[in-house]
Amino acid sequence: MRVEGFVAEGYEAVREVFQRLVDDGRETGAGVSVWREGREVVRLSGGWQDVGRLRPWRADTLVMPYSLSKTFVTLAALVAVRDGALSLDEPVATYWPEYGVRGKETTTLRQVLTHRAGQPRFPDAAAGLDLLDDEGLRASLVSAAPEYPPGTSLGEHALTYGHLVDGIVRAGAGTTLRELYHDVVRPALGLDAWFGVPDQELARVADLEYAHPDWPRRLHAAPWLRIPAGALDVGRTNSRPFRQALFGAVNLHTTATAMAAFFADLTGDDGPVRRLLGAELHDDLLASQVTDHDEVFGTRITWTLGFVRDRGKIAKGGIGGSAAWWSTRNRHGCAYLTRRLDDHSRAAEIAAALGDDLTVVGED
Repeated sequence: MRVEGFVAEGYEAVREVFQRLVDDGRETGAGVSVWREGREVVRLSGGWQDVGRLRPWRADTLVMPYSLSKTFVTLAALVAVRDGALSLDEPVATYWPEYGVRGKETTTLRQVLTHRAGQPRFPDAAAGLDLLDDEGLRASLVSAAPEYPPGTSLGEHALTYGHLVDGIVRAGAGTTLRELYHDVVRPALGLDAWFGVPDQELARVADLEYAHPDWPRRLHAAPWLRIPAGALDVGRTNSRPFRQALFGAVNLHTTATAMAAFFADLTGDDGPVRRLLGAELHDDLLASQVTDHDEVFGTRITWTLGFVRDRGKIAKGGIGGSAAWWSTRNRHGCAYLTRRLDDHSRAAEIAAALGDDLTVVGED
């Protein structure tokens, strides 16, 4: 399989690594993008969009990067904070009284956004619900007790993150996560990224596939992804209904170029994210909020309101191997988005070719 695209002078090692991943069969469909100082210096496409290997991966191919999606759920929530409809540190029950029961009375939006709300997975009572039953899944979180007192422990809210934020903005801001993202966040940032892919964009979407038949069972995070059934079932996630729905924790569909450009602009004092949120919220978004052992990741992590960070980067990735980051050391934004669900070693090798390190996610 040929690798298409370009690399600027000095980035030849990225092409070499990516070509090797494709040649060795470790990659069957992916895009790589790097932005530096306002221009794209790497744009590479390799492999195929589809399982039948009939449609080559292109620069505008959309793919679902799982938890990288959460970054944009965070931004939608912060828009509601910016507008005064929500507060980061008021109890969620102030806006959503039904939620404030069984130990969740003092849970705050900040705890939700930093994965400390004690609801890292849907409760067993939600096991019979359909993956796209938004109302039912939100109701299951309302009625459930947290797994630990909010604010006392850490575990990425793997599938629940978007439903929690959606419930909070519905109750407190009188709108929805979908509306905040598509009406405010997406146009303000100029993102080629969709929660609910429009009809006219569906032909660009890549099919997810497993690198190994038992990939879902190999995941350390598997126990947090079991309910509701289907989030790891490519038959379901590749379906049109799922692509056109909103499942905030995982199903943004976007391109490598869009994500690398977003991360390249993320920290700028005159960038679009700061213009969207204002200086105070932008600073809060990027600041380290908590460092602890994350039970879902299985390692020690520093979380901001929407990212993991350390001395070298501000980043977010998703199960299956997709990742995007801003290199605080090398001053570039990067994205590796893949449809072949495996580990993060491919993105880590691309990062190493750029002088970055994706393996360190601990204390800032």
